[in-house]
Amino acid sequence: MRMKYLFISWLVVFIGSWVMYVQYSTYTELCRGHDCRKIICDKYKTGVIDGSACSSLCAKETLYFGKCLSTKPNNQEKLGEQGNLSELVNLILSFADGNKDGRVSLPEAKSAWALLQLDEFLLMVILQDKEHTPKLMGFCGDLYVTERVEYTSLYGISLPWIIELFIPSGFRKSMDQWFTPSWPRKAKIAIGLLEFVEDIFHGPYGNFLMCDTSAKNLGYNDKYDLKMMDMKKIVPETNLKEIIKDRQCESDLDCIYGTDCRTLCDQSKMRCTTEVIQPNLAKACQLLKDYLLRGAPSDIHEELEKQLYLCIALKVTANQMEMEHSLILNNLKTLLWKKISHTNDS
Repeated sequence: MRMKYLFISWLVVFIGSWVMYVQYSTYTELCRGHDCRKIICDKYKTGVIDGSACSSLCAKETLYFGKCLSTKPNNQEKLGEQGNLSELVNLILSFADGNKDGRVSLPEAKSAWALLQLDEFLLMVILQDKEHTPKLMGFCGDLYVTERVEYTSLYGISLPWIIELFIPSGFRKSMDQWFTPSWPRKAKIAIGLLEFVEDIFHGPYGNFLMCDTSAKNLGYNDKYDLKMMDMKKIVPETNLKEIIKDRQCESDLDCIYGTDCRTLCDQSKMRCTTEVIQPNLAKACQLLKDYLLRGAPSDIHEELEKQLYLCIALKVTANQMEMEHSLILNNLKTLLWKKISHTNDS
């Protein structure tokens, strides 16, 4: 019996150590800021690339890599044809001129071309005049620098990855809700997300879809203004249709892009349809439901809950969807603003 317990204990320790090793190896492999800096700076010093952040990163050394926010390798889809192409080209050329001398040098052009392979960078250029897109501060090669955002998740507490391994996901979700700002500040952050949904809904460069609406992709600054932290899974609607139209399927579960962009499986053709079921607003409201209802003032709790559930129920295929979309979005923003407009948090 004692040998049996010793064997089981040894097995648990062995498996736990192996999982920790795999996690650590993955983390260190994908978060090597020193190696990235060396590669970029070698190219800068030999004149291959240039950009507005190169001097600070490589010569003055006033720009450095801090916390690693993601261990996910790149997984990009390319932007398709967009409206206002000439305006978009001018935006890109303006940003590519890092030293603002009125022309784009060959090293600057090489840096800009490398950045244009990153969809989230191009989307950030398009949305630079929007409040909830982090401001682009500079670039060097395929590295771009944005303004600092103090809080890098919508809610929750950051824990070491080794502790995360042993916390059940259900308990982690409940625990995250304990570590949130005061309700008026949560309302202001939520209004920011609703405004961002407006920004990418049928704008001058087309309609964009949020395909990973999770708390870790949203942050906020010290004034509680929402900032988008990760825009990799915000894709043009036209691109998503191209990606998914030829995908074979047996059920609707086969017709998912990212985590949140879902279409239906056409059983007669065994192919995914191209129309996304849920609009961005419905996905945003699903994320905000528990966030806003926890601690909501009693005089608006019932109406807020009603509006959130109406929002979550929105479907792209519904008649007059755009009208319902605008009505619910405006109702939610008005309800929240009325409650916090007289407070210092607004």
